[in-house]
Amino acid sequence: MFSTFINIFKIPELRNKILFTIGMLAIYRLGFVIAVPGVDQAAMHQGSTTGGGGWGDLISTFELFTGGNLTQSTIFGLGIMPYISASIILQLLVTVIPSLEKLQQEGESGRRKINEYTRYLTVALCIINAIIWMRHLGDQKFVFPEFTGQWFGMSFGYMLFTMAILTTGTMFLMWLGEQIDEYGIGNGVSLIIMAGIVARIPHAITYVVTNLNVKGASQSGEMDLPKVAFLLVMFVAVIAGAILITQAQRRIPIQQAKQTRGRRVYGGQRHYLPLRVNHGGVMPIIFASSMLMFPGLIFGVLYNIWPNSFWAFMRESYTSGNYLYTMTEIAAIYFFAYFWTTVQFRPKEMANNLRDYGSFIPGLRPGKRTADYLEKVMGRITYVGAAFLAVIAIIPALVAQSLSIPYMVSAFLGGTGLLIVVSVALDLVQRIEANLIMRNYKGFLGAEGPIKGSRNY
Repeated sequence: MFSTFINIFKIPELRNKILFTIGMLAIYRLGFVIAVPGVDQAAMHQGSTTGGGGWGDLISTFELFTGGNLTQSTIFGLGIMPYISASIILQLLVTVIPSLEKLQQEGESGRRKINEYTRYLTVALCIINAIIWMRHLGDQKFVFPEFTGQWFGMSFGYMLFTMAILTTGTMFLMWLGEQIDEYGIGNGVSLIIMAGIVARIPHAITYVVTNLNVKGASQSGEMDLPKVAFLLVMFVAVIAGAILITQAQRRIPIQQAKQTRGRRVYGGQRHYLPLRVNHGGVMPIIFASSMLMFPGLIFGVLYNIWPNSFWAFMRESYTSGNYLYTMTEIAAIYFFAYFWTTVQFRPKEMANNLRDYGSFIPGLRPGKRTADYLEKVMGRITYVGAAFLAVIAIIPALVAQSLSIPYMVSAFLGGTGLLIVVSVALDLVQRIEANLIMRNYKGFLGAEGPIKGSRNY
């Protein structure tokens, strides 16, 4: 392993890409701590850490997905989420709007046009998110008195100024991601999100060390040695499971038809069509968690308007860790897993491509029967992938509730954050390995070969 890291920096092109990527991420972390002028950061941090309920869950989930910071109003406070949301919306629209689908099929020029639409939509979402966030700042009196006014609790000029800063910060993050894609290594946007998640690990470790109690039974919020040992074992086990399900594939045997040209016979090779078990990646968890941020807020508003036992029960039930919240989250993950697979996976188009290239699945006729078989197999393995996503999504809340430890510590035992880190890290390692093997260097596993999905379901 050590010799592999040395080989990485022996290749000038690969070394420059890695150093450029590290430099871009360093710029991101530097802007992450630059505060927006006019906001009382101390009061805001105190209010955010003491707040709970639906708004507290909303802040925690938003920060985890985006790498943004809502406990302090920084120039990168909105994170990269508006750009991700715009990309997802455009991907969904491409499947339902024929003009966009035709534009995507035009090749590079069509993709550039879709990227342009994505940037426009990102600006619009940034403005909407900035307005919501500024209203929260005004309602909570986090703005200094000299900037207060009638527009969301602040003056009109200061509102425009803050909106421009937050929007520009997100657009700059989008530009950083594009620069990493072009001149660095790895997916730029994914690396930015991963950097924001990994940056929270020192805070979790500091909390564990500070609250470690080695003398006797621990009280609520304290950490004893059995708890720490359990957290370490669970951390390793969940990471191993995340790697397993991320790399898992169902390999469909594909037979290439034989072709006779003159006296020679070509083709006839046998290969495989890999279908990912977790085809949707982290998207089902992101969709489900985003959807579940709102019931708690909505029931809280309804309870304030019509205070009665029913709205109080629903408000408490839709907080993280409760039974109804957990069951709804599992159902939402299954729904979005199948929904995302339906949108992204097109068995009919795949079957037609196999037929056009002279390949077929043994025992099945090309065309409709092949498409039906692929759809059936994908439905079965999606069930397995969704089950794993559901388990890994509810582990942090269950551990936090059963062991009485903060969510900031248990969040690294599962959930979206850990799955994003594992997926991005595997993608980064595979890209580095590809560069090493292309130049006759061994990969991270040496003689065992490159890292690849070998689990067959």
